Order: sequence, then structure tokens, then C-alpha cells
Amino acid sequence: MATGQRLFVKVTRDSLPQVKDKYPFIYLERGRLEIDDSSIKWIDAESNVVPLPVATLNALLLGPGTSVTHDAVKTATAANCSICWVGEDSLLFYAAGFLTTADTRNLKLQIEVASDPVKSVEVARRMFARRFPDADLQGKSLKEMMGMEGHRVRALYQAKAETYQVGWKGRKFVPGKFETSDVTNRVLTASNAALYGVLCSAVHSMGYSPHIGYIHSGSPLPFIYDLADLYKEHLCIDLAFALTRDMAGRYNKHKVSSAFRERVIDMDLLARLAEDIPDMLGVKNARRRGK
Repeated sequence: MATGQRLFVKVTRDSLPQVKDKYPFIYLERGRLEIDDSSIKWIDAESNVVPLPVATLNALLLGPGTSVTHDAVKTATAANCSICWVGEDSLLFYAAGFLTTADTRNLKLQIEVASDPVKSVEVARRMFARRFPDADLQGKSLKEMMGMEGHRVRALYQAKAETYQVGWKGRKFVPGKFETSDVTNRVLTASNAALYGVLCSAVHSMGYSPHIGYIHSGSPLPFIYDLADLYKEHLCIDLAFALTRDMAGRYNKHKVSSAFRERVIDMDLLARLAEDIPDMLGVKNARRRGK
């Protein structure tokens, strides 16, 4: 980054696209979150002070070199704004704070459905039906549907590679060795992690748990991974191959972050989640937004 260039620009309603009644997220790195007159302010590495409208934000994604005061966390929580700790440009998702402002009605419903073997498989079937709209999934076991999904994703990778005329040798990710991956895999890894951060904050804010899933298991955030698969084709996979062609072999993390955010906003992801989660759970009277 050039000397004198600000790490973060001033945030206003005009400078951020709006998603329904909340903005999806702001990513911050190398600075400090503090309180100033009962509002949150961001102080970047060059001592620039930026007021943050947390009441209109769904999540603050805190990257490397950030610190936050106790009062700032209290203020963000009171505004129903999640705080997530992530890697550089949301490369890795580490943790998220729980929002005490969300009630437990949705959580109880989520647990009730997950604890019923029949209802749980029905949720998985509705999720897979989004990816297989023309297939008859009735009677299919979870294992069979997961096998279908594996074939679909591998074919999707190959189709996108052909569409964008990008060389593709398969999905490869080695933890701690991000730089050794090819450009397409690096974009996939970064956009996947960013999607997990946004989904985790949204799930928390609506009163659900990221730990209670219906397809994935044996991982810290199974419900997040379940939901992510509904949106990855456009937000991550298509994005990865499109940017690989545009970046011509030179990975640009800022371009990836910006393009991912644009797609999240264009998709109206937060508004879709408020509809999709209750629909997937088969519960029409679930509360759509935690308070």
C-alpha cells in the first residue's frame, strides 16, 4: 500500500450499498475499535478516525492487527451487529461473538427439527432440492444426496473452467500454505471463508446456532457449511473462475474482496437468508430477524 494512503475510507450511507435494512459487513484491519460519545469509532494505523454506523451493519469482520474495547463490543451487540474475527481479507474465519439481543425461539425450533431423524433429513432434502430442481429426491438417503452433490460440484468446476477458458487441475487447499495454491484455488479459499463469516454473523443475529447442521457434521460450523452450499456457485465458484481470467495469473486480494462484496450485495444475501432459513427448516412461523 502506498505511503500516505488510508487503510480505510470514511463510511457513510452514500458510500456503502444498502441490503434491505442492513449493510452486509465491513472488513477492518490494523486499527482499533473504541467508543466515542456512545458510538463506535475506528482508528486506523495512520490515526484517522472513522465513525461506524453499527446500527445499519450486520457484521464487523476484524482482520489482523485489530483490537477492540469492551465498551465497543457492548455497543455493537446492543445494535444487533455481530463481530467476527477473521484472517487477512477474510481469508480464514476464526470466531464470532454471540449476540445476547437475539431471542431463543429460532434456536429451539432449529434444535427440535435437528433432533428428529425424519425432519432432519427433510431439511437436507430441501437444501439439495435447491441444487437439483429437476431431480426426484424423495426417498433418497443423505449419503446418496451427498454423492450427487459431489458429482455436481466437480462438473460445475469443469464447466466454469471451460466457460472462462481457465486451466483447472482440481480443488486443492493446504492449511497454512495459501500462497502455494493456484489463483483459482486462492480465490475459492478466500471467498469461501468470507462467506462463512457473513453467514455466521447473520445466523447469530437471527437467533439460530451455527453448530446445529443437517448435512455436514464433525466440523465446528455445520449449519454455516450447509447454508454456504446454497450460495457458493455464484458467490465463490463462478467468481473464482471469472477473476482468474481477469487477474491473468496475478492474485489480487483487494480485487477479490471487492468483487465478493459486490456479489453479496447484488444477490441481496441477507434478505434471502431471512427467507431461506425458515423455508429450509420447514417452519413458516420462525422469527425472521432476531432482536
